[in-house]
Amino acid sequence: MTRPRLLLSMAAVAVAFAAADTYVVVLALPDMMGSVGIPIDQLQRAAPIVSGFLLGYVAMLPLIGRIADLRGRVPVLVAALVIFAVGSLVTTLAYDMPSMVSGRFLQGVGGGGLVPATLALVADLYPADRRGVPLGIVSAVQELGSVIGPLFGALVLAVADWRTIFLVNLVVGLVLAAAIRTSSVVEEVALATVSKPRRRARLPDPVGLLLLAVTVVTGALVFTQPSRLLRDLTWGQLFIPYTGDSRWLTPLGIVAVVGALLFLVWCVTATRPLVDLRSWGASMREADLTGALLLAVALGGVILAFATADPKVQVFSDQGVWYLLGSAVATAAFVVHLRRSEAPLVPPGALRRTPAWGAILVSFFVGAALIAALIDIPLFARTTTYDDSQLMAALVLVRFLVALPVGAVVGGYLTRTLGAGLITAIGMILAATGFLLMARWGLDTLESWTATIPLVVGGFGFGLALAPVNAAMLASTDDDVHGLSSAMVVVSRMVGMLVGISALTTIGLRRYYAEQADLPSAREVCGATTRCDEFTNLIRVAGIAQEHTVFTGAAVCAVIAAVLALVVFRGAATRSIGPADLLRSAG
Repeated sequence: MTRPRLLLSMAAVAVAFAAADTYVVVLALPDMMGSVGIPIDQLQRAAPIVSGFLLGYVAMLPLIGRIADLRGRVPVLVAALVIFAVGSLVTTLAYDMPSMVSGRFLQGVGGGGLVPATLALVADLYPADRRGVPLGIVSAVQELGSVIGPLFGALVLAVADWRTIFLVNLVVGLVLAAAIRTSSVVEEVALATVSKPRRRARLPDPVGLLLLAVTVVTGALVFTQPSRLLRDLTWGQLFIPYTGDSRWLTPLGIVAVVGALLFLVWCVTATRPLVDLRSWGASMREADLTGALLLAVALGGVILAFATADPKVQVFSDQGVWYLLGSAVATAAFVVHLRRSEAPLVPPGALRRTPAWGAILVSFFVGAALIAALIDIPLFARTTTYDDSQLMAALVLVRFLVALPVGAVVGGYLTRTLGAGLITAIGMILAATGFLLMARWGLDTLESWTATIPLVVGGFGFGLALAPVNAAMLASTDDDVHGLSSAMVVVSRMVGMLVGISALTTIGLRRYYAEQADLPSAREVCGATTRCDEFTNLIRVAGIAQEHTVFTGAAVCAVIAAVLALVVFRGAATRSIGPADLLRSAG
């Protein structure tokens, strides 16, 4: 592989950009809802736009990570970027909820697939005692997406509509895919030209390119339905359905569907197809597609149970019992499959070492604590100082997020000399300290500069813990499962975030309702007036009590993560200087 640092840099940029897409939808969601006919006061109907991305991001990660172990990091990185770009295109052209959710799902699959491949690439390029800094940098750029995403979304929405956001994603995804692919073959091409006579260059798979072009052009017309063509007496007939009212039953829609099917058949049967689906299919079978699908169903059930809940009244949704039941059945089937399969998704003993399965456990509690900061810090700002400005409330969170990537790089650097357990524990204790200080905030605390202290301490603490957890996992697993193991760490943290925010918010709201029940009625406080600042402040106090409860619960999760890290990471060989040598070098 040529230019490894350049390749890793491009992969890190791709991770950052995909991570930003996770948060960019926050500002664009109202406009996206309007485009598919969902009123702004029915926000719950837009939940699939978010949960669809999460399903793609989390549920398919283990399979993608395993394929990265079997097929190589670069092919998976390129494929993930192409899938991300296709998802961005579908989202850009979306005209109804199914098409929008499908696009977001594909974006999640592609964006999520970049993470384990990039982390495994670090393990390939660096020995165990030198992985800390690059792992810290990858973790930093991944979290930097939470800062870039909202800012990028706000910048684009200031000059264009929401579709431009995903159009930019399309272009960037394709450019990065081409750059990574080109960087990886430079040396191979150079060697080939030295050892073999030059051959006349030829267009790669002209039939495949033609079928793909027909599919993309006709499909885009089906999605967009240009008004000028619709009004034309001749061209407009191409948009009239043969039966029903589906766009895909029009002449153009049928051409697009047939073109797509022919393209797939060609890629399966051709000698040198544009996309080698046979090879990818073989890789998926070798990676244990059946086991991956069972695990995807298990993870998907957990995601839907918590992501579709109304935290005001429940930990998981009304259908959550069925989702969790389906998840339990799929989990049991997955365990049975692992024992019977000759080549299971998770090879026997892959996570046998304590730091390996311990990293998954620690990552869960890190996620459960982290989500409280991402969600409830802006909520606290809106409840108190910035009740009329979503932008100012978001800027309060930026103080936390800016410190996080700094901590990630420092944490990676410290793994050279200190144990992963100690660094993780210090980071999570700092995070817990930040949360406990936030739990003492009052109505006007954010007006003082002192409010920045717990935000910076908490963000730095979380960042400090990210690289050591990944380093412990990679140091405690074999080279041929680094992609899978990296994926499991990410999956665990995402599931922890979903479970954590649902449970903590439900507990916090119970505190809110308890505080509200003790308040006098508006008539008792305000009399006959229609506006009463005193009563509004009392309601805010109840809201503050809710946020304090959430911050305290997040601090507990952070402490649990710290204690677990000290226990399970003791055997992780992540540092280059042993304790005795470190003491001697200190005098």
